[in-house]
Amino acid sequence: MNEINTVTEAAAKAVKKPAMPDAQTVTEVTHWTDRLFSFRITRPATLRFRSGEFVMIGLMQTDEKTGKEKPLLRAYSIASPSWDDELEFYSIKVQDGPLTSRLQHIQPGDQIIMRPKPVGTLVHDALLPGKRLWFFATGTGIAPFASLLRDPQTYTDYEEIILTHTCREVGELEYGRQLIANIRNDEMLEELIGEGFHEKLRYYPTTTREESPKMGRITDLMRADEVFEDLGVAPLCPQNDRAMVCGNLAFNIELKGMLEEYGLREGANSDPAEYVVEKAFLD
Repeated sequence: MNEINTVTEAAAKAVKKPAMPDAQTVTEVTHWTDRLFSFRITRPATLRFRSGEFVMIGLMQTDEKTGKEKPLLRAYSIASPSWDDELEFYSIKVQDGPLTSRLQHIQPGDQIIMRPKPVGTLVHDALLPGKRLWFFATGTGIAPFASLLRDPQTYTDYEEIILTHTCREVGELEYGRQLIANIRNDEMLEELIGEGFHEKLRYYPTTTREESPKMGRITDLMRADEVFEDLGVAPLCPQNDRAMVCGNLAFNIELKGMLEEYGLREGANSDPAEYVVEKAFLD
């Protein structure tokens, strides 16, 4: 497992004031593996968002044709909950990627661009009331669920919450592992929701390449009923279960088809139903 390296604002240069429109200041950077990192930035005082939404963030780049500076932006789910004073993001590192090849080198005190217009389908408003909520994630697709899992509404709306997270290697699960551990020890959430709230939360991590306690793609484990047997729950049904899906395109498409087979219907902000898929965020 790679050593986790966190650099905070206190350990780096002083925070700069925004020098361009929509600029925010990086306050902390954590490198989880050689492929994954997270970072926190200042939050505009006027920003309001629902846990699970995403925004456009990026850096300035020089246009090769005109020589002028222009923003290079990509959709990133906000990993912090709506009540947080800062904004957190979780990202892969693509060495030849137009944005992440540069974004992975940011340091506390640096500035990034953030368009303050949050949108997205992975929100409570897009689902009808239910008893059990499933979060299905691969890789950095866990980011919007990191936001929702720290939102008190998640625990007041559902009797049980199950997070499944599938990655290639064990080290890639560390962000989620620490997230769950911190939530279960969160005194503020316990005060807001009540003692024992963390017992509602179930965590089901799997790997597809490196050996771990649970191996396999979550879709294969669902088809074999192994997930349901391990957790001691019945297979999904539209009467009880609600689901949110966020991962790579192939995963999203496959799981979407499976959820339809279980009888769940896709919802939206304007037409809530039993499951939603984030189409704008792909790891």
